[in-house]
Amino acid sequence: MLDIKQIRENPDFVQERLHRRSGEYAIATLLHLDQRQRDLQTTRNNLQAQGNSTAKRIKEKIQSGLDPNGPEISAIKAEGSAIKAELAKLDPQEKALKAEIDTLLLTLPNLPSDRTPIGANETENVERSRWGDEYKPNLDHPKAHWEIGETLGILDFKRAVKVAQSRFVNLIGSGAALERALINFMLDRQTAAGYTEVMPPVLINSASLTGTGQLPKFAEESFRCGDDDLWLTPTAEVPLTNLYRDEILDAEQLPIHHCAYTPCFRREAGSYGKDTRGLIRLHQFNKVEMVKIVHPDHSEAELEAMLGNATAILEALQLPYRILELCTGDLGFTATRCYDVEVWMPEAGAYREISSCSNCSDFQARRASIRFKTPGQKGTNYVHTLNGSGLAVGRTMAAILENYQQPDGSVTIPEALRPYFGREAIAPV
Repeated sequence: MLDIKQIRENPDFVQERLHRRSGEYAIATLLHLDQRQRDLQTTRNNLQAQGNSTAKRIKEKIQSGLDPNGPEISAIKAEGSAIKAELAKLDPQEKALKAEIDTLLLTLPNLPSDRTPIGANETENVERSRWGDEYKPNLDHPKAHWEIGETLGILDFKRAVKVAQSRFVNLIGSGAALERALINFMLDRQTAAGYTEVMPPVLINSASLTGTGQLPKFAEESFRCGDDDLWLTPTAEVPLTNLYRDEILDAEQLPIHHCAYTPCFRREAGSYGKDTRGLIRLHQFNKVEMVKIVHPDHSEAELEAMLGNATAILEALQLPYRILELCTGDLGFTATRCYDVEVWMPEAGAYREISSCSNCSDFQARRASIRFKTPGQKGTNYVHTLNGSGLAVGRTMAAILENYQQPDGSVTIPEALRPYFGREAIAPV
């Protein structure tokens, strides 16, 4: 979340940065509530000072010889009781104000970085680079990955509807083996790059989702277990980041680099009509996620390194891609700066997102209370958190099926993946 002190001291700056996101994020109400809270605190301080003065007067009067049960002492005690009663009235008011302020703060997105391109929406994202044009297949009539998968007998969408509902898939035979091979390949690559692998819970509590920013804003996107305060994880970013929630780390522990494979679950609310076929937008999908918890001075360099870790997977698989830097109007809720990596999909003749690498600065750390302490220095500071896909497994499979399809209906397996898959191709049944 944003720092209320920053909002209070630099309201025009905060409002201008929020305006860059092309949304309505008025902070006037928040500033009004903050002023009321500070006014109440001033009243509390004054009453407490009066109460202390009253107690001191009673002590002095008794020490001077007055009867502790006499009328003068009783009158002063009555003043003290009245002050205590006034203080008691402040408690519910202060708690209610704090709850309102916290609720409003949770609805505000992160402030875009100085380096984030200014733009209204995704059409103004900035293409930074492309890689692998020489690997784009020369196909007259490329088939879509779902058509290829169904012909090969490795993707079964129809029976998945019977088992669950639409936007689920059964991976059959070589499809299941290819998915597993990709997961292992990605994990090996990311651990070799310095990430420590974690296998976290996929059921997570509300505090974790709040800490990383999925709640309250994206509640409708998530699947909840009705009998428990547990949700199906939308991404391993949530459990990996929340491993350190409410902790004060030593500066020497930073940076922390974790990766994890998990199934991910999203309702995709509001996306109906988009990518209704195939593996691009499912309610359940597999992903290898990267998370970094770092010193604030290093988060920009760590973002560039994370981007390299994501694209290295595509380069090893010889899948063409491009890198977009998201503009302020398309920036994710928790990000101050973000790159999208898009892989080439021949059937669409377009690039499609396969990874998103974000620097969240101290936004998630403030929500989740993740701080660090430097030896010899007073106080603590918030860490910076970063996350990125390394990669979305189903989308990677879709890209392989389309980019490596052959005229005879088979699909060649990328050379780097063959030791994991055990064969050079998937042939038609």
